[in-house]
Amino acid sequence: MLLPVALLLLGALTAVVAPRLLARADWPEREPVVALWAWQCVVAGVLMCCALSMTLSAAAAWQAVRGHVFAPAPHDVVEAYALGAGGSWAPATAVALALGAVWTAAMLTREIARARTRRHKRRDELLLRAPLLPGEEPGADRLVVLEGERPDAWWLPGAAPQLVITTAALRRLKGRQLDAVLAHEQGHAQARHDWLLHCSGALATGFPQVPVFAAFRGEMHRLVELAADDVASRRFGRLTIALALVELNEDRGVFGPCPTPHAHVPQRVHRLLSARPRLTAGRRLRLTAAAALVPVIPLLVTFVPGLRALG
Repeated sequence: MLLPVALLLLGALTAVVAPRLLARADWPEREPVVALWAWQCVVAGVLMCCALSMTLSAAAAWQAVRGHVFAPAPHDVVEAYALGAGGSWAPATAVALALGAVWTAAMLTREIARARTRRHKRRDELLLRAPLLPGEEPGADRLVVLEGERPDAWWLPGAAPQLVITTAALRRLKGRQLDAVLAHEQGHAQARHDWLLHCSGALATGFPQVPVFAAFRGEMHRLVELAADDVASRRFGRLTIALALVELNEDRGVFGPCPTPHAHVPQRVHRLLSARPRLTAGRRLRLTAAAALVPVIPLLVTFVPGLRALG
């Protein structure tokens, strides 16, 4: 029964090769939405390989599992998978992969719980700094203005999402720059980028020794900002959102020679000002279809013995 091993090798190959191909490509910065999709497909392909390997290993190890997995399958199909030749490694592989699945679910649950805690804490701080007026309902206004000396703006997700902006930002942003910042943050909310960050953070935290998950988290943080920049630039122009980014981050020293936590901001500004053209619709479609094949290939590999038996 070599199929579980082959699936694990396919998952390892995908985890090594795909991130390198994406890192060398020049199109992710031009099409961040397609790049987000590609990264999700890569990670889904790796997880699919592990899940299918776990299922087949468990079927080879225990008759009860085999009966559930192959219940509707003809006898020739079951024989094609050679489940009886699993050996002693099958139970160990199935248990190890099952523990990995449970750990992944636990990390995702913890990440979501921490995000909710942080969100509730920020809402409490928001109510403290901007208390409700008599008769005002909580969450009624989607835009909240805070008194602050540092120019800043952020989107607070939740059941009643709100955009928070400081008075310093209002003084700095001129003309349509404020509208561009609003469009940027609304782009995050409409695309539910917070869920991408939660999932990538859970995988990277749960499996810190797996490079593909660390790269996935880093690229998600970068690409969601580029995608939101594009949403704003399509409505208000690249120059407008670029100037808004400069106004909001100039006092943080991000444009100096020393590295800062916001070192990606100059790269975003340069990208907006360089105004590289988008890919053609045909190439975007081809890239999207190619990425979608990554999680499909493990399924095809899994079904090959059964399809041969039926043929």
